[in-house]
Amino acid sequence: MNLQRFLVPSNGRKVSLGKLSADSTAGVRDEETGVSMLEQCRSDLTEIQDKLYAQDKWAVLVVLQAMDAAGKDSTIKFVMSGVNPQGCQVVSFKEPSREELDHDFMWRYMRNLPERGRIGIFNRSYYEEVLVVRVHPQLLDKQSLPDPCKKDVWQRRFEDINAVERYLVNNGVVPIKIFLNVSKKEQLKRLLKRLDKPSKNWKFAESDISERALWNDYMRAYESMLQNTSTRHAPWYVVPADNKWYTR
Repeated sequence: MNLQRFLVPSNGRKVSLGKLSADSTAGVRDEETGVSMLEQCRSDLTEIQDKLYAQDKWAVLVVLQAMDAAGKDSTIKFVMSGVNPQGCQVVSFKEPSREELDHDFMWRYMRNLPERGRIGIFNRSYYEEVLVVRVHPQLLDKQSLPDPCKKDVWQRRFEDINAVERYLVNNGVVPIKIFLNVSKKEQLKRLLKRLDKPSKNWKFAESDISERALWNDYMRAYESMLQNTSTRHAPWYVVPADNKWYTR
């Protein structure tokens, strides 16, 4: 599969998520074909992981970002099922604690970087600091930043993130950044399924509804993030997420 079709250019060109198809299957005919391709990918991933671990020189950091119900958890579950769990770690970042808020915004993420020879997966990541915090400015107040540091804060954070990722690459940590692009219509279907299906009730939260009401604000924040942080050393990939079998 040609990954270039998902690549966000590193030239700072404006990104419009509305123009990117969320239900594209890029020529993959059906789910059966997709599942067959996934099985081959799992096999390849197992072999590559063995080499990664044996060399003990590089680490891989997979960064997953998406709107609620885009399929981050299921992507991790299905794609990484062929990976040896001893060489893989998944970290899901929730609301920061008081201790975390008393440190710089990258602190809690840097503490969870993978070791050499391992694969780390961030289910949400430091990019939340230019997404949810941007959509909810009151969260920035909780970080107790000095007033001079609040000036042009989002552009500063883009620059800081780019610098940190370059630092990681220079030290053998390879970021693979994936945005799962789900449509607003498909998100609604999945949220309603969480209510209708008892086995999925636990996934539903009232905040899902209030966050959905801010869809346009989030799209603008994501577009700005993709435009400003897709770099040659750490590019973004936007993957259509309306068809889970294709996403995987």
